[in-house]
Amino acid sequence: MTTSRDRGLADALADARDLPDGEARCAELERIAARADATGDPRTGLAARFALVEAYLHLGERWRTVEPVRRCLATVDRQPGLLDGPDVAERLRRHQRQAVEALFGTPRVALDQARSLLDDLAERLGPDAGPVAELRCRLADHLGDEPTARREYDRWSAGDGSDPVAGCAGCAPARRAELLAGWGEPAAALAALEPALDGEPGCTDQPERALAAGLLPWLRTGEAARATRAHVRAYRRHRRERAAFPQLAAHLRFCALGGHLAHGLDVLAEQLPRLNHPADDLSAMEFAAAGALLCGLAVEAGLGGRRIHRPGHGPRPAAEVDVATLGGQLQALATTLAGSFDARNGTGHQSGRIASWLAERPLAEPVPLPAEDEVTDDDPAEPGPPGEEEVAPLSLRLLTAALDARGDAYTLEPDGTVVGRWGEAVVQFRRLGPQGEVLHARAVALRRLPAARRAEAYAFCNAWNHDRLLPAAYVHDPGDGTLLLAADATTDLAYGVAPAQLVVLVTSAVSTGAAYAEAVAALP
Repeated sequence: MTTSRDRGLADALADARDLPDGEARCAELERIAARADATGDPRTGLAARFALVEAYLHLGERWRTVEPVRRCLATVDRQPGLLDGPDVAERLRRHQRQAVEALFGTPRVALDQARSLLDDLAERLGPDAGPVAELRCRLADHLGDEPTARREYDRWSAGDGSDPVAGCAGCAPARRAELLAGWGEPAAALAALEPALDGEPGCTDQPERALAAGLLPWLRTGEAARATRAHVRAYRRHRRERAAFPQLAAHLRFCALGGHLAHGLDVLAEQLPRLNHPADDLSAMEFAAAGALLCGLAVEAGLGGRRIHRPGHGPRPAAEVDVATLGGQLQALATTLAGSFDARNGTGHQSGRIASWLAERPLAEPVPLPAEDEVTDDDPAEPGPPGEEEVAPLSLRLLTAALDARGDAYTLEPDGTVVGRWGEAVVQFRRLGPQGEVLHARAVALRRLPAARRAEAYAFCNAWNHDRLLPAAYVHDPGDGTLLLAADATTDLAYGVAPAQLVVLVTSAVSTGAAYAEAVAALP
């Protein structure tokens, strides 16, 4: 029998590419690459390593691509002519990006290795290239260096995203939203998702990945109904797709923090077998942490007696485990994996992040889950906009829609505050209360008075409050030698608000706030 060892390396490589996916194929490609190195055949060695990288990616083992990518780079640096055209060079850069990304998924990639590949990519693409800024942003975030991550985020966001090395452009909004949500900016995260939710899907993973990324931000900004529909639509796909395992943590956290504990336990029971073969260590850590959070809240709610089947894996036998015990097991796994990342990184950031997840408390009262057949594939993941007279919970979307209806210009702050200028006033709109049910408007006069005129400022505000119902005026001393004159108007909308009514409330806040600021400006 003639084996590949007896034939030319080019024929052996062709045969190896035809092998089924798996370790046998990877081992043969590694052997061919090593043999090519030994016999001085760099072209075949390069081709074998390209095939090896793609085999590892297909197996979901991105961390194994680091060494063959490094060797490919060294080969083409010695002999640039081996890159037959720009497409091959672009392909190598994409693999280089993927090798750097492997750092985020597993502690098995050394930090220095990934940094070296990233620095090399910066030399090849330029230090200001969008892919470089994104990777540096995500690396800094992974290590807990938020200031650096934010600076790189701004550089990344300023680019046009058209660089083919930049990864999937259709998924970029979700990647940005996940970072912003992790920095405690849910409103900004939702704004970042708009291109993926409102435009044509630029990727086969969309819009479901974007919907998963928006689950917690929608809960945090008071849009529980939208989060609920988004979960139903996205989970319908993610429950079965192998590549969607990293999105499952978001679904479990939504169930835990949105009050859907029994449903969340159903999801956990259904997906628990996939934890034995996760996409990577990061997704396993996050799945385990989200599952532990869910189990802990379920125990507090009296659901701790439920038993869930946990399949055996390695030395661990299969067992029917109660929710409290399962929660402890998942927490131990999450903290162990976080410790492995931190030991590699030399920080405590991942352990701190997981601890913060485990300490979270419910964000909203549960909104009834619609049946799957009620949420179609073209569902916008939210109930249709209410009619002008139809009462709905106060939300950031309704508030900005009221300003849009008036034709006002405004900006949206990361914490969800809406800010605009009308005449001599800067008016800020916020949603307050446990469920964001209170509309709070604050008007600040542009003119400030010297601190020496304090008695006069108090007299002015007292006279305003005596003669007018709204807004409630007061004096604030910022400590810089001046006095800031401001006024508030607060409306409790616990029972909801119709869009037409909200326009009236916004108009009232703007007009009275502007009148107040004009009166301040008219003071002698």
